[in-house]
Amino acid sequence: MSRPIHRLLSSSAALTVLLAFGVLAAGCMSAPAALSDTRFDFGPPGAAGSGGTLPAVKVLDVSAPEVLESNRLLYRLSYADAQQIASYANSHWTMMPSQLLTQRLRGALSSHGTVLTGADGVSAPVLKVDLSQFEQVFDSQTESHAAITARATLTKSGKVIGQRTFVASAPASSADAAGGARALATASDDLVAQIAAWLGTQALVASQ
Repeated sequence: MSRPIHRLLSSSAALTVLLAFGVLAAGCMSAPAALSDTRFDFGPPGAAGSGGTLPAVKVLDVSAPEVLESNRLLYRLSYADAQQIASYANSHWTMMPSQLLTQRLRGALSSHGTVLTGADGVSAPVLKVDLSQFEQVFDSQTESHAAITARATLTKSGKVIGQRTFVASAPASSADAAGGARALATASDDLVAQIAAWLGTQALVASQ
């Protein structure tokens, strides 16, 4: 199970690890399994929200900065150095977080109305979501939470109807990659629910 490295090994400890690794490499058949790469997604979608019907909307692919344009599972040790970000070595997403979030967003909104993509040649309001934060934040060596920030912009015929920044958070059940992935999936569903509720408040304006 992948865990973040909180401190460097001393030289003597490093030597011990190297010697132990030599023994394991020679005779331990379980080593390849321990080093295998674990892949995470958001899991099955939850129950659809109870919001009303929404007008047809074009949901563009979620965009993200370069640091999030990979399948790495990112974490930050805020209790040690909040300015440094790292990633788990043997744990990854099945695809980029922006792609996972795009799938989740379109799936959730489709339960409230017609969802189109940017390629559809139909006149409809356009929803653009820009993801700026998607990481597991460690508040201590044993406690962490998921942190997601995204900005949603709704336009129609090139004019901005509304824009809002959304923040979602969820506690991690364990201080490792699996706990972080579960927490980020939970926070993603919360973020999607917030965006769907906000779209409901913009529906009358968008339909005019």
